[in-house]
Amino acid sequence: MRTAKANDLDDRRSAAADAKAALLRAYRTRMNAAEPTRLARQEELVAAAAAREKRREERDRIKAEARERQQEQERIQAEAAAYQDAANVAARAEIEARERADSMIARVITDEAARKADRDRRYAGRKARQR
Repeated sequence: MRTAKANDLDDRRSAAADAKAALLRAYRTRMNAAEPTRLARQEELVAAAAAREKRREERDRIKAEARERQQEQERIQAEAAAYQDAANVAARAEIEARERADSMIARVITDEAARKADRDRRYAGRKARQR
């Protein structure tokens, strides 16, 4: 048996166009029905992006503060090291000056002792000649 309906080209074209139109109507119906959820999802995505940006800015701010604290700490350490070096130089200079002064005092004392010994020897020589 052959099909009772004739299936010519015009019938097939109209059937394909009807099928396309039905698919388009179904798609539009689904899109219109999903519009509130799509808008809600889009708002969620925008809110998530804003929150992500806010967290990134907070991380950047914290990193910048940490970097500034580190730089301040390094500056303080450099100043402390420079102060310590200056104190060491001053202490060394003071020690050297004290050593020079002590050596000068020691020489003066030694010279004074030598002069006294020489004077005592002369005095003893005079006393010995007088007797």
